[in-house]
Amino acid sequence: MGRLTGAIKHLLIINILFFVATNLYGEQMYQWFSLWFPEKENIGVWQVISHMFMHGGFMHILFNMYALWAFGSPLEQMWGRNKFLFFYFSAGIGAALIHTAVNFYYFNEGIDVLLNSGMTRPEIIDIISQGKYSPDWYNLASESTINNFLSAYTTPAVGASGAIYGILVAFGMSYPNSELFLIFLPVPIKAKYFIPVLIALDLFSGVTGYSIFGSGIAHFAHVGGALFGFLMMWYWKKNQFNKNRWN
Repeated sequence: MGRLTGAIKHLLIINILFFVATNLYGEQMYQWFSLWFPEKENIGVWQVISHMFMHGGFMHILFNMYALWAFGSPLEQMWGRNKFLFFYFSAGIGAALIHTAVNFYYFNEGIDVLLNSGMTRPEIIDIISQGKYSPDWYNLASESTINNFLSAYTTPAVGASGAIYGILVAFGMSYPNSELFLIFLPVPIKAKYFIPVLIALDLFSGVTGYSIFGSGIAHFAHVGGALFGFLMMWYWKKNQFNKNRWN
């Protein structure tokens, strides 16, 4: 933590500009720049990047931008601007890929149930595209199966959280003994303990559907960002790549 570094400053500015634009042109911005399910008509390849600058509310962007500054600044100072940006966007894209893969699983699980009930795929897509569903669907499968199916198709992913989780992992591996103070737990916890527990809680929430963080959170995007962050850090350490700055 410390001074505001160059790449962090520009990321903060872009995120704030997107947030202001979203509040002015909400629906249009969400349609264009959120990460939608690949079978939706409004899907675009740019959304793999653009969703990282979209946020669902003030607290969402506040926590993400604070974490970006607090944990990202030491990494940019250590790595240099280009290497930091490569890591940041790679973790964010990795998070998007994992999130989309899980959504494909949920979508196919749900649609298989409905196809077996005698419905056709175009009929199903037409219904859910209108934001509708039949209560009878819950008689065909578990509530979680139908809810995950509907959410996978209709709910877009927004936010820099996936990239932030990659940053958290990199910070924890680079500064494992740094002591973190949490608002809800005012005692110092070393990064090497806190960050794995945080990721484990996200994984638990994603698998079980029980979230201690609240509703509407893309837990597998968090886990995906953390996974890609760990893999990059592991590869760089193995190849001594971590010693080289990209200026």
